[in-house]
Amino acid sequence: MENIKEKIEELRKTLKYHSDRYYLDDAPEIEDNEYDMLMRELERLEAAYPEYDDPDSPTKRVGGRADNSFESVEHTVRMESLRDAFSKEEIFDFDKKVRDTVSGVNYVVEPKIDGLSVSLEYVNGIFYRGSTRGDGDVGEDVSGNLRVIRSIPMKLKKELAYLEVRGEVYMPKKSFNRVVDNQLINGEKPFKNPRNAAAGSLRQKDSVVTASRGLDIFVFNIQQIEGAELTSHKQSLDFLKELGFNTVPFYNRCGSMEEAFGFVEKIGEMRGELEFDIDGAVIKVDDFSHRELLGSTAKFPKWAIAFKYPPEEKQTKLIDIEMAVGRTGVLTPTAVLEPVHLAGTTVSRATLHNQDFINEKGINIGDIVTVRKAGDIIPEVLCVNEKNSTGNFTFPSVCPSCGEPVVREDGEAAIRCINPECPAQLLRNLIHFCSRDAMDIEGLGPSIIEAFVDNGFIEKTYDIYHLDPDEIAKLEGFKETSANNIIASVKRSKENDLGKLVFALGIRHIGAKAAKLLADEFKDIDSIISASVDDILNIEGYGLIMAESVVEFFSGESAKQLIEELKAVGVNMKSKTVIRDNRFEGMTFVLTGTLEHYKRSEASKIIESFGGKTSSSVSKKTSYVLSGEASGSKLDKANALGVPVISEAEFEEMIKDE
Repeated sequence: MENIKEKIEELRKTLKYHSDRYYLDDAPEIEDNEYDMLMRELERLEAAYPEYDDPDSPTKRVGGRADNSFESVEHTVRMESLRDAFSKEEIFDFDKKVRDTVSGVNYVVEPKIDGLSVSLEYVNGIFYRGSTRGDGDVGEDVSGNLRVIRSIPMKLKKELAYLEVRGEVYMPKKSFNRVVDNQLINGEKPFKNPRNAAAGSLRQKDSVVTASRGLDIFVFNIQQIEGAELTSHKQSLDFLKELGFNTVPFYNRCGSMEEAFGFVEKIGEMRGELEFDIDGAVIKVDDFSHRELLGSTAKFPKWAIAFKYPPEEKQTKLIDIEMAVGRTGVLTPTAVLEPVHLAGTTVSRATLHNQDFINEKGINIGDIVTVRKAGDIIPEVLCVNEKNSTGNFTFPSVCPSCGEPVVREDGEAAIRCINPECPAQLLRNLIHFCSRDAMDIEGLGPSIIEAFVDNGFIEKTYDIYHLDPDEIAKLEGFKETSANNIIASVKRSKENDLGKLVFALGIRHIGAKAAKLLADEFKDIDSIISASVDDILNIEGYGLIMAESVVEFFSGESAKQLIEELKAVGVNMKSKTVIRDNRFEGMTFVLTGTLEHYKRSEASKIIESFGGKTSSSVSKKTSYVLSGEASGSKLDKANALGVPVISEAEFEEMIKDE
């Protein structure tokens, strides 16, 4: 019995961990199907051993808990989860239980959209508030980000005293592909699937970022209503359309479970062709009076069930492995397969992740492998079914794009090319080089850089400083004035502080602040290049990995050549930081809110000129929090930790000349 108790507790711990990765971090580590099976096993054990009941068990919770980043919203009508079914037998067992309580049942079948569940509230026909589901009882207020989703009406076509509806925010596949492409360009970790992309986008602190992600919503339920009488689910969906909502795209009322399950199967056949992700189909009792009689359990309504489609898997032959160099230098293997029809599309390529994955699965060219679509989006190889090769495929020792040696750092699965002039990384490196925190070249955004690369204006980073305004003006969409503005911005960037240049070089593990620390310590680029690991470790805030990364970067011939080319065109190679005195030496400031007389960047420079440092986060080691208007969570954290908080006036007293 003790083993059973331990197994139950371990399952609860595992499910809680993966629930947090899914709901809070938007970074799941296992597939939905694996999570569902773990939940099923826990439900089975809890039913068999009720003496180990726990009110906080994952089986009794609706979803994830609310994230503290947003204000909490208490739902007056609980946002329930749905019981999942994985077989036809379970669906018909649900039907039997329904008909044991009510007669003359009709069902409505609709697709189960794979996104983030939200509540939308309207007062007198005007959008009032929007929140996430959270744990079903308490969610997060994300009204500002929901307002930028164009398909959410801010004013209803009919005025109602009060209306609360439930919907699913999702990211269309087209938007998902665009967002992932941009993430790769910027060297960011890409979202795993559209569901996590939608959740991550809806939780952005900046609604401008949310607006850029192309989110959409399907509304599928009325939670509360004042000003209209509705008696059935289908009637309510039709009514929601009349109000101006984007409802679930197709739904069907069925008079029997045979008919309902037939529509479930039809939805399953078309899911690969849809422009949005679904992870199942939902069967709901149509009549609201029947729903009242059926009621709910502690977690699920008894009048609805979700059928989850199993991930489709097929066997095929792996005929080749192509090696690509990503825009962050990571070598990524892709399996080239004999085409196979999978989840509504023809699959001929699949991800192989990295060398560790290949070794674990024992994969090589010529093997017969099992393939499936992860989240119905990205094909992946699951296992080898028939070994037709000797050994495992091995990554090349040099970059297939530039021929430079590749490296694998301790603790990392990725093998990467660190040549800053590698052609495969050119676009990403250029975008980073020109970005605001780096060389800050106004006018050279991602799309314009891409156009210049496509037209052969830029082949190496230093070509930025050889751009010809006459050639730029000949391009479609450019005029003499815009061309001259770009050249003027390029020229201004030559005068940047050395710290901005160091950050612009894109050294791994070295952010903008670390780059400035390096520049301030060694004063000029040549001193940085000749510095040893031990020299760099003397800088407060630098660890071994950061120091080794700097030395490794500047030991490469391509990096040295780039520096010489930039010197030749007049790019500043010296630190411009002037220490007026050391009154703030050893102190760390955090800036929050809006200051009246300074931009944050200006205040940061003043602090640094007195020997101090700035940080983006509050901790017990923070010396002062400089608080302006509309300060948020940083001020709250400072008060909670007992960190001194100063006003702008107090800050000005501190920086007066002595």
